[in-house]
Order: sequence, then structure tokens, then C-alpha cells
Amino acid sequence: MERRTLLAASSAALFAQAPAPPPKKAKITSSVMLWTLKGSFEERMEAAARAGLQSVEFVGEHYEWSDADIDRTKKLARSLKLGIDTLSSVPMWGRQKINMVEPAGRETFLKEVEKNLVFAQKLEIPMALLMSGNAVAGLTFEQQFGAMVDCAKRCGELAEKAGITLIVEPLNTKVNHKGYFLSNCVDGLRLMKEVDHPNVRLLFDLYHEQVERGDVIRTALAAMQYVRVFHVADNPGRNDPGTGEMNYANIYKAIAKAGYEHYMTMEYLPLQDQVKSLERAVTEMRTGLGAV
Repeated sequence: MERRTLLAASSAALFAQAPAPPPKKAKITSSVMLWTLKGSFEERMEAAARAGLQSVEFVGEHYEWSDADIDRTKKLARSLKLGIDTLSSVPMWGRQKINMVEPAGRETFLKEVEKNLVFAQKLEIPMALLMSGNAVAGLTFEQQFGAMVDCAKRCGELAEKAGITLIVEPLNTKVNHKGYFLSNCVDGLRLMKEVDHPNVRLLFDLYHEQVERGDVIRTALAAMQYVRVFHVADNPGRNDPGTGEMNYANIYKAIAKAGYEHYMTMEYLPLQDQVKSLERAVTEMRTGLGAV
């Protein structure tokens, strides 16, 4: 009896010391682009957590952070039970003359990507945004597209070494980003096929695609195997889903039917209380996707 009791006690002690199994990964991870929220950096992180988001995306918040800033951010995210899934690999593309479509500036562009991949590694972030930059006068569309393909392949090599996935984002040129080269996800899908690199994938912004071309469901389904992140906002206004012309119930139904299992990120400007708005938007998203 004593021996059996001792063995049972020892087994219980070992079990108690063993680490708890990791939580089951969500089929769909809800996220929010932090720039869309109001308040200080800390207040925006807290708002995302209060709204029940699982993760956040950065753009250039990290760009001048020290290692101490990085450590503080990681501790804050952990305390709020938030993941950080994305930052920009070229956060200065709109302020500096850097792009993927002009071969003459290729090395400068690659150095910028490499610099920000280091930030992603330090912050333990799995993805980084990759932006085409603006079109260049004097070059044909096909010349620029070919240069973008070559640049994306080289960026993919850098990302593979860093253990990061780059997500290329098309942006609309009709309202928000006049002059931007990669303006729609039809061309984004072509880019994915021609680059053919496992560390280069597509960010499908539903709002930008609706503004530029429409036909978002058909295009999303065609590109689905390459999509790692969807961005959500309604048109016009880039506000809460359900406030404009886009039928998000049908969009979510189509995405769910295709078996999508990655990130759905809110990137809209809340019209009222941002926490309540995000709570409602994420609940509708998860219900629509059958991911509750």
C-alpha cells in the first residue's frame, strides 16, 4: 500500500509540474489594424483587448523602437492576452522613394525589408506587409510588373531566412492611394502565381478591392489559396461593416465555404464607441464564418 501510495503521489507531482497544453488555435484569428483606433499606443492595445480581439497589426509603430521598447511591447501584449501578427516591412514607402517596380532602387528596397524583418523576429511576429509602392513614369505596366515579380522573389528569400511570411497588399487608387502600382487583387493573384514562393502571400483587403474593381467574392475565391489575411471595412467611408454597400454576410459565407483558416483583420474607422463597434463587428464576422 505504501509503495502504491508513493508511486501515485510521485505521478501526481510530475503531472502538476508538466506545462499545460497550449490553447487550441482558433480556426479564424480576429485582429485589428492598430492605426484605426484612437488613443495612445497603450490605450489602443487595451481597446483591442477589451473588444475581445485575439491579435493586432502594426504598420510603422515599431520603426524607431529600441530593444527595451520591444520588450515592453511584448510584455504589454502578453498581459492583455493579445498576439501581434503583422508589421510593415516597408513602413516608409509613402514618405521615401522606395518601391518594388523600379529596378534601379532594388538594393535600397531590400535593405529596408531586411531591417524590418529583424524587428518582426524580435517582436516574434509571423508576418510582414510588403507594398509595391507607387508607379514610375516612363516605364510600361509590364516592365514594372516584371520588376515587382523579381523584387518579390528576392524578398521571399530574405523572408524565408528570417522565418517570416511576407503578405503583399494591393491598395485602391481611386480614393485612398492615388499612384499606387498594385491596385487590385486580380493583379495580386497574378503576382502570387509568378513569384511562386511559399514565404510570399496575399493580403486581400475587401474594402480596397471593392473600391477599385468590385466583384470581391469571385476574386477572393480565385485567390483563396494564397490569402493569409483579409482586411475588413465597408464602402464608402471605410467605416464599420454593415454601414455601406458591401454585403458582409454573403462575403463571410463565401470565405467560410472555401475553408479559409487564417486571419480576419478589422481595418475600418469606427463611427461610434470603438470597443463596442469592434465587439459587434468581430461577433458578426465569427458568426458569418461559422468560427464562433
